[in-house]
Amino acid sequence: MAGSSRRAGGRRLQLPLLCLVLQGATAILFAVFVRYNHETDAALWPWGNHSNADNEFYFRYPSFQDVHTMIFVGFGFLMAFLQRYGFSSVAFTFLLAAFALQWSTLVQGFLHTFHSGHIHIGMESMINADFCAGAVLISFGAILGKTGPAQLLLMALLEVVLFGLNEFVLLSLLGVKDAGGSMTIHTFGAYFGLVLSRVIYRPQLEKSKHRRSSVYHSDLFAMIGTIFLWIFWPSFNSALTPLGDGQHRTALNTYYSLSASTLSTFALSALVGAAERLDMVHVQNAALAGGVVVGTSAEMMLTPFGALVAGFLAGTVSTLGFKFFTPILESKFKIQDTCGVHNLHGMPGVLGALLGVLVAGLATRDAYGEGLGSVFPLVAEGQRTATSQALHQLFGLFVTLIFASVGGGLGGLLLRLSCLDSPPDSQCYEDQIYWEVPEEHADAAQGPLRPEEPDTQA
Repeated sequence: MAGSSRRAGGRRLQLPLLCLVLQGATAILFAVFVRYNHETDAALWPWGNHSNADNEFYFRYPSFQDVHTMIFVGFGFLMAFLQRYGFSSVAFTFLLAAFALQWSTLVQGFLHTFHSGHIHIGMESMINADFCAGAVLISFGAILGKTGPAQLLLMALLEVVLFGLNEFVLLSLLGVKDAGGSMTIHTFGAYFGLVLSRVIYRPQLEKSKHRRSSVYHSDLFAMIGTIFLWIFWPSFNSALTPLGDGQHRTALNTYYSLSASTLSTFALSALVGAAERLDMVHVQNAALAGGVVVGTSAEMMLTPFGALVAGFLAGTVSTLGFKFFTPILESKFKIQDTCGVHNLHGMPGVLGALLGVLVAGLATRDAYGEGLGSVFPLVAEGQRTATSQALHQLFGLFVTLIFASVGGGLGGLLLRLSCLDSPPDSQCYEDQIYWEVPEEHADAAQGPLRPEEPDTQA
C-alpha cells in the first residue's frame, strides 16, 4: 500500500509541475523574443500605406479557423473511439495542442522569422503552429492509451523541435514544395509515433486488450471527428499556399481527392470487412486518406482527374492497411499502433510525397505559364530543371523519414525513464486512472481498478 500511495503521489505532482514549468519557461521566452509582425503591430501597420482591407488577417483567418477546428475538434474526437478512454482522448489532445502551438511558435520563429533579435508573429505563424500541433497529435495516435499526460508533454517538447528542424531543412534548404504537409506533417508525425511505439513496446499489453475495442456511442463520437476533418481538409492543405490560383487549385484538388477516397473506402470495406459488412474503423480513417495523399501535390497542376485517382488509391491502400497490415505491425514488428496512424498518415503520406515527385518532374512552362514562378520558383528562375526539383522532392522524403525515425527512437527512450509515470499494462486505455469518472459510466463488468498492481512494462 505504501508503494501505491507513493505512485499516486508521484502521478499527482508530475503533471502540474511539468505544466507550470513548461508554461513559465515559454512565457519568459515569449517576453524576451516574441513581437508582433508588421501586419499586426499598431505602430508599423500604417507605415506600409495599406488599407485595413489589405491586412493579411482577412485573407488567412478563415483558413486558420478551419485548421484550428481540425486540430482541437477533429483530431480529438477521431481518437475517442476507445470505449473507456474518451475523456483522455479528447482532453489530452486539448492539452498537447495547447502546449505545442506555443512551443512551436518559438521553435519555428527562431528558424523562419527571427530578425533584429526578435521572432515576429502573425497569421502565418499561427497556422504553422497548428500544423506542428497536428504532427504531434498524429504521433499521439500511435501511442494512445499507453502513456501518461506527463510523458506526452515531454514527447511534444522533443517532437516540436525535430519537426521544426525537418521542416526548415526541407522547405528552406532543399526548396521542397509541401503545401499540405504530406511529408512534413503526416509522414513525419506517423513514423515518429510508430518508432516511438516500437521503443516503448509492451509485451504484456494483452491484459488491456478488452479495452482497445469500441462501443456504439464511442464510434459515433469518432465519426464526429472524421466529418470535421473531412469538411475542413481543403482549408488545411491550402491555408499557406500563395493567394490566388494556387490556393484555389489546392482546395479544389483536395476536395475531389477526399470524395474519391471516401468511395474507395466504402467499396473496399464492404469487400474485406467481416461477414461482408462495412467496418466503422475503415470509414472513420481511410476516408480521410485523400486529404493526406495530395498534401504535397495539391498546389501543383495535378489536374482534377489526377486528384480523383490519387484519392481513390489512397483510400484503397489505407483500408487494406487497416485490414491486413496493422496486425502484422504488432505481431511481426512489435509496433502497437493504437489509432492506425500508419494507414491514415504514414502510407498515404509516403504516397503523397511520391506523387509530388512525379508531378514536379512533369512540370513545364507550357502547363503552368506565368504561374510556374509561384509553384516552383527555382525552376522558373532557371536554377533547377523539373527533374532536379523532383529529385529534391524525393530526397526530402528520405530526410523526413530519417528525422522521424531518429526522433521517435529518442522520444521512446525518454518516455521509458523510470521516473515518469505510465499506466500499468493492465490499466492502459482506461480513463479512471487519470480522471474522476461518474460511477454510472464505469463498466461494472471490468471490476474496480487495482492501483497497487505492479507495472510489467518492458
